Amino acid sequence: MTWRLVYASEVGTSHTRTGTPCQDSCWAQVDRLADGLPLLSVFVADGAGSAAKGGEGAELAIEAAAAFIARKVKQGEFGLSDGLATDLVVAVRDRIYAAAEAEGLKARDFACTFLGVLSTAVGTLVLQIGDGGVVLDTGAGLEVAVIPMSGEYANMTHFVTDEDAVTVLQTKAYPTRALKVAAFTDGIQRLALNLAINTPHEPFFAPFFNGMAKATAEQEEQLQGLLVRFLGSAPVNERTDDDKTLSLALWMP
Repeated sequence: MTWRLVYASEVGTSHTRTGTPCQDSCWAQVDRLADGLPLLSVFVADGAGSAAKGGEGAELAIEAAAAFIARKVKQGEFGLSDGLATDLVVAVRDRIYAAAEAEGLKARDFACTFLGVLSTAVGTLVLQIGDGGVVLDTGAGLEVAVIPMSGEYANMTHFVTDEDAVTVLQTKAYPTRALKVAAFTDGIQRLALNLAINTPHEPFFAPFFNGMAKATAEQEEQLQGLLVRFLGSAPVNERTDDDKTLSLALWMP
């Protein structure tokens, strides 16, 4: 019993036109805790287009988050709480700030959004700084965990590099395991959500979760390639020219 994972990032057409690489980054993994039960970790980051090294910031954020979880798993103590979310964000910020200092730059040059989901048999924790979103099902159907954050002005958001990032951080806890998880950057926000009422657009998610559930062990290896192809497809690019990331997890009992 564990989660089946599929995750990918794909460059947007606006970045292709300007020769800019993809500035999104993502990671998902299932670890075994000391009691043998699985721990799901999903992280997504989107480098700010206005930041000189936003894409590198997103990569650093994901690397720092993965390293943080690895340390926690090794220590054998893992309680899902707001304190854990804060510690995780601080670890991400420390990594980015250190990189900025080493290069003689400002942390703002590495600005990125940061979203995460942690889930065990006894609970689920969602954390988010910035836009993009987390949609999940813990037994009562799909829902948006945190309303995507916008900044003071249109087309603005918050970043994990902001001085007030820990204050801005939003979390939501659930008392049960996540059965379905989708974390994504703002590049597909308009496809995945009904932004008028901040609810999931369920027809968008259903084919992914149904396909993951039905895939055989041999077909599972093909799922990431299919996701990459979808993210780079014409129907998606007609709706958005931004980089696109989608990280999916499905509980397989």
